[in-house]
Order: sequence, then C-alpha cells, then structure tokens
Amino acid sequence: MRRTWLLFAQTVTIALGIYAVLAAVRPAWIERAPTRVGLGAPGRAVPVLQAPGALGSAPGSYREAAGKAMPAVVNILTSKALRGGHPLLKDPLFRRFFGDKLPPQEQMASLGSGVIVSSDGYILTNFHVIDGADEIEVGLADGRKAAASIVGTDPETDLAVIRIKEDKLPVIVLGEPGQARVGDVVLAIGNPFGVGQTVTLGIISALGRNNLHINHFENFIQTDAAINFGNSGGALVDSRGNLLGINSAIYSQTGGSVGIGFAIPVSTAKNVLDAIVKHGQVVRGWIGIESQDITPELADSFGLGRDRGAIIAGIVRGGPADRAGMQPGDILLAINGKKIANTNDMMNRIADLPPGEKTPMTVMRKNREATLAVTVGRRPRQSP
Repeated sequence: MRRTWLLFAQTVTIALGIYAVLAAVRPAWIERAPTRVGLGAPGRAVPVLQAPGALGSAPGSYREAAGKAMPAVVNILTSKALRGGHPLLKDPLFRRFFGDKLPPQEQMASLGSGVIVSSDGYILTNFHVIDGADEIEVGLADGRKAAASIVGTDPETDLAVIRIKEDKLPVIVLGEPGQARVGDVVLAIGNPFGVGQTVTLGIISALGRNNLHINHFENFIQTDAAINFGNSGGALVDSRGNLLGINSAIYSQTGGSVGIGFAIPVSTAKNVLDAIVKHGQVVRGWIGIESQDITPELADSFGLGRDRGAIIAGIVRGGPADRAGMQPGDILLAINGKKIANTNDMMNRIADLPPGEKTPMTVMRKNREATLAVTVGRRPRQSP
C-alpha cells in the first residue's frame, strides 16, 4: 500500500510540473473551451467549441445599427430637361456633321440620397437634391426603382418631402429629439459620388451649430463621419440605427470630406415633414423685424451689463411689430416670458409661433423694460 501511495504521489507531482511548464511557455494550449449548458446530465456544463464572433455582433462593430437603418436609405437620381431643346440643334453646321447623333434632350442634374420615413412612401431629403428636377427616380436598397413625386419643399431649412408608391417599404425609426450628445457615436449613410450605398463612422462633434449661412434656419448637428457629394439627404443615425438627422452639408475647400459635416436634426425634419404632409407647405410666424446680436461691445455701449437678446435694427412698416409699437433700437429680451439668447434663437422662436396668435414680447427701450402684445403674422414664403 505504501509503495502504491508513493507511486501515485510522484505521478501527481510530475503532472503538476508539466502543467506549470505549459502554463508558463504555452498558455494558449491549456485555455478552457467556452461552455454552455446543453445536453447531458441536468445542469451539467457541456464543452462547446465556438468561433470568435460567431454569435452576436463582433466587439466594436455597429453592423446591427447599420443593418437596421440601411434598408430605409434610398438613392435619388434626378434629371432636368433642356428647355426648348439643346441650343446646338439650331446650328445647321452642327446638324450637318452629327446628323441623327444628337445630344440627349435631358441631362442629369444631381445625385443624392433620401430616407423613407413612412410606410406610405414619404421620403425626406434635401431641397437642393431635387431642386429644379423634372423627373425623380428613387433606387431602393433591395434593388427596386420607382418614380417619385414632390409633395412639398422648404428651402429655408433645405428640406423636401417626396413620395413613391411601392409596397412593403422599410421605414427608419426616428430618434428621440434632444437625446443626442457630443461624443456619441453616429453613422452616416448615403450614396457618395454615386458609388452605391455607403456607411461611415464618426462622433457628434457639436450641437446647435448656426450662423453658417447655409440655410435661413440653422440648428445643425456637426459630425466627423465622412459626408461627401451624394450623401446629401441621407441618414445620420445613432449606435442603435435610429435617425438623428438628415445629412446636408460639409465644410470643405476641396469638395471632399475634411471631417466637418452638418446634419439637420430629426426634430426639425419631423416638424417640416408633418407640416408638408398636412398642409403642403411649412407655415411660420413672422413679426416683420430685422435684428442683430448684442455683442459685449454693444452691451457696454448700451449700458446693459449683458450680451443676451437682440437689437431691433429695422421694422417693416405696417407689420406686426410696427402695429404693436416696437421701434428701431429696442432690444428684444423675451418672448412669451422666456428669455432669448441671440438673433438665431429669436428667429426660431418667432417662426414656431402660430400666425394670428397674440404674444407678449419684452423689450428694453432707454433702459426701461416694457411688454408689448404682438399679433403674429404669417412669414412670407421665401424664393428658393
């Protein structure tokens, strides 16, 4: 018995020694295989070999978000007929040399993207993508193509709504307005340079960008996700594939992406969509004023001790502000009791007011505050 015990002890010692050497020299040889509870005795762990990433998303991958949003992003091809035919057709010498090989009677105007936002076929895109188009063709991610009609446009936000009549359309999920934060991961989906649907990755670089002189009403999401020619009208989505904005513009001196792209927030896009679908156009409030921001220098000169608000630089004679008693030089401080930050904030707040509504507006005149009741008018529709 003693001899047997010594033999067992030596065997265990040698085995432990071999294990220690392998653990130090070749640790990968003795890694445990992943396990899951499966067939066998109840509750017994059965070894199951599994290739890395075989189930679920690979670490760091956003393929689920891309796969959720991509089917609802479409390519938009527009054409524009040459009015009165091609001018060279009137040249006898041209016709003599080229005969029946005449240039086409229409030319491609632009190539862009759009986002399906309704199972009824409504598509959001940029106004500049379809501006001046005689025909619009939409290419779906599943290969289908369909003619589209314009439902309505809003040049002041560079948004447009078009519609196609197709069955079983994929629809993007709208993200929650106000949930986006600087540093959040985003994907830009579109059709850059006509190469086909493409997804690029970045983060939100800034929120509320304005005074860029791109649109009349600006509240852009800035991102470093690559946005190029043809991405206009496409989707900017979050890491779950929900729509955060409509890709609209880039800052570039070369025409290519340099990491400064701008998207129209989903909140603005939804408001424009709802208004166009219901009324065919966007109706905004207007009081007939021209204004400028209060800089620290102007605040000092006026003795304000603040740089918030907007200086009324001009009044439209007979307009709502004029009838309410506003004067050039007044400083608009608050609308409906809510303080305004600057001219851009003021314009957006007035635009959101329903025409015909009497609204209290606080102004400062000669260092004294006064509240005026302004009956809001309807903003004249701007020419594209």
